Amino acid sequence: MPSNILDSQAKGVIFDIQRFSVHDGPGIRTIVFLKGCPLKCDWCSNPESQQSQQELMFIGHNCIGCGKCLSVCPAGAIDMENPSRIIQEKCTHCGKCVEVCYAGALNMAGEEKTVEMVLSELKKDAIYYRNSGGGITFSGGEPFFQQEFFEQLLMGCKSNGWHTTIETTGFTTEKVLNKILPLVDLVFMDIKHMDDRKHELCTGISNKTVLKNAQIIAKSGVPMIIRIPVIPEVNDDLMNIQATADFVRSLASVKELQLMPYHRLGQNKYDYLGREYALNEIKPASKTSIDQLKEAVEAYGLKCSIGGS
Repeated sequence: MPSNILDSQAKGVIFDIQRFSVHDGPGIRTIVFLKGCPLKCDWCSNPESQQSQQELMFIGHNCIGCGKCLSVCPAGAIDMENPSRIIQEKCTHCGKCVEVCYAGALNMAGEEKTVEMVLSELKKDAIYYRNSGGGITFSGGEPFFQQEFFEQLLMGCKSNGWHTTIETTGFTTEKVLNKILPLVDLVFMDIKHMDDRKHELCTGISNKTVLKNAQIIAKSGVPMIIRIPVIPEVNDDLMNIQATADFVRSLASVKELQLMPYHRLGQNKYDYLGREYALNEIKPASKTSIDQLKEAVEAYGLKCSIGGS
């Protein structure tokens, strides 16, 4: 069981707080995005979430070439001739270049905050949670990656009477999972692929822990919805979707599976981080093909929605 003593000064790194969401849990919600993830999915729409530390992002079309960033960088991590501007291995994330970049070309992905600081932000929208039956959704990255900070945030939310939802890859230890679950009201959990070898190829990790934890959550009594990010040429074949639906059907307390079609909304972030986007040749699936997968899921007696709708 979690400790009942809240450490309001516990620190962690978040990269965004998104208000007035209506797609990631019941009611009107605020989403807190925690940095760090053990998976490295090529289609990730938040690549700035993968590393646990702060990262400098360069938005080239905003740059006016003033050179102020170069003059203040103490680590020699700015190269004006480099298209991505930043030598990431030299950057110490001090943020001095961001402070002088009035054009907004340099931005820091990730900010260290205390639990108290985050809760103060969340309290600003408490009336919306109360009136709509909403609450707080923790996403990432992978919230379990910052387990201690995550636990304290959940404790703070529950002490305020807020509904809590988590969006997770399911990759954590059973011990940590059992510690966190009593603080959670709803779980959205991704299953990327049912074939272990293919799962490791597309995410960098085995799916064994993920599937085991899905079973643990299902038995805990905490409501859970399974999501499949549908990626063409990766996991969108009928056999994999049917295998996933069959597994979800075996989770007695889970009645819903959501298909989340691939999109490229985060592609420009790879440029900002100086990384290559690996799926340039992949096109989003057609509505017809997604509808066919939806029918396949429903054949297993599961409720199925597309994109969380």
